[in-house]
Formats: sequence, structure tokens, C-alpha cells
Amino acid sequence: MPIAIAVTSSDLVLPPPGGPVPAAAVLRPPEEQPLETAVTQAALLLDQCGHLVVLYPDSLPAAYVRRLHTVRSVLESDRVALLPVALPPLAVGVLARQLRQLSVSDLSPGVLASAARLLTHYIYAGAQLASVARCDRVDVGLGAHVGSLVPGTRFGVLVNPTRRLLRTGPGETPDGPGFATRLTVARARPRTGEDWVTDTLAPGWRVEGVQEILPLPADSRRWWGTHRAVEFAAAIPDPSVLYQLVTSVRREECHWCGLELIGDRCGFCSAPVPRAAPAVAARSAHAIGPPATARTPGARHAAPATSGR
Repeated sequence: MPIAIAVTSSDLVLPPPGGPVPAAAVLRPPEEQPLETAVTQAALLLDQCGHLVVLYPDSLPAAYVRRLHTVRSVLESDRVALLPVALPPLAVGVLARQLRQLSVSDLSPGVLASAARLLTHYIYAGAQLASVARCDRVDVGLGAHVGSLVPGTRFGVLVNPTRRLLRTGPGETPDGPGFATRLTVARARPRTGEDWVTDTLAPGWRVEGVQEILPLPADSRRWWGTHRAVEFAAAIPDPSVLYQLVTSVRREECHWCGLELIGDRCGFCSAPVPRAAPAVAARSAHAIGPPATARTPGARHAAPATSGR
């Protein structure tokens, strides 16, 4: 059985770009689900899959985060990883989809959980906004605030892996990924007329395809400060490239729970890698740059990582 991946909203369970992908479980907020039901759901996932990796936006309400920690405490299980992610809602769904793709490979639970931090660096996430008056995700100067009052003005905001604000127009794009990606786009209503994200950004970034999602994730309006947003996330779609990227990083053993991990922190118990350990692993897990396997056309033909466990 694949390792269970869970998210905190049904609109973060994105359809796969191609081929079968295990579904993600949805953990409901406290006001929608009694604690007893939430504990039972998590216990069933552990019985079926052995380990549970929960991804949630770091902007999740405090009461919701407390519920997740309460469930893990009641279960008294060290097989539940709670991973806050500093990405917009759509990008969290894209990251969860990547982990779902990798969950059927031979990656160990500890490596899969800690891979979430690594893969975050390879997701280019942002939005086109009609107004930045209430956007606190990037530095907004006086000129941009004034521009928000002019009808027809649109802004492009990139928040990961770097932050940038620009006025949209033909040929105006932020620096994009230097490796093969697929663009996922979510909008509040169907496209009408010209669209900067699909007409300018997508060809400028040379993406391999565009996937449209309707409607926007429920939390996107609060995240961007406006309901008039077209959210996008460009990410590596090929599970074999994702697998090669993760397995190219040096592995350590968690000194606290004994699980394998990559990077500088265990995804399950949050214990850091001791400072005496080689620094190579920490640097590798946080390298912000295109994976070598994705630079060449041959990368997309790499052997798939679906050997099972």
C-alpha cells in the first residue's frame, strides 16, 4: 500500500497530470468534524497505509492546526507527519500531488515526508491580481497601490521560490524555471478574452502543458487579499524526475526516531540533524536550482519510480 497523503481541504486534491495517482485523504476542520471522527479517520489511514503525511498551508487557522496535533497526540503515534507549507493554496495542492505520485515508489516514509521541503524549492508559484491593495505577500510600493485604482490594471505576483511584483503585459514575465514543468492554473470563473497567465507566462516559461482548475481553492481569496485572482503553480510533472531528484540527496538517520531523512530535519518527529553530521545533506536539501536530470530532453524518459515497497 502507498504511504497515505492527507490535505486539509478537498480543493487541494488536484487531478493527476496523467496516469493513475493515489487519492489524498481530506482532514476536516473542527467545526465540520467531531474529534472522535477525526481520530477514527486517521487511525484507519494508519492501519491501511502504515504512515500518514499531512500537508497544510502555514496560514491554516490556529484552531485547525491544534486539531491536527490533538489527533496525533490521541493516537500516540510517531507515524503521523504534520508538515506546514509556506506556499499559496494551489501550490500546496500541487506539492501534495507530487507526494502522491512518489507515495507508490520505494521511498521510505521518512524520506518522503522530508522530501516535501526539498520539492517546495522547485515550485514556481504566484498569481495575477486585479488589485494589490490588500496583498501582503510581497512588498507593494506606492506606485503599485495607486495603480490598483486604475481600471484594467493587472499585476503579476511571484511568491516562490523568489518574490517579485510586476505589472502584466505582453512579454512581461518574471524569471521562470530552467527545467521542464507543467503549469496548473486556478481561476474564480472561466476565462474570457486575453489572459496573461496562459498567453504570456506559460509560453515565456516554456511549460510542457497547462492544466486549468475551476474554481479557485477556497482559501485563495484570503491568501491573496482579493477574489479576483488567477493563481498559478509551475512544477515538475514527471514522477521519475521527482524520484531522481529526491534520491540524489544524501540520506541521514534521525537520531530521535530512527527514520531515514533528507535535509536537516525529520518530517515525523521534527528533530534536527545534529550539527556534527556532514553539512552536505543540509545544503543539498535546500539547493535552489533546476534538477540536473530535468535539464535535458532525456530526463523525461527516465525510468519510472514505481517499484513498490
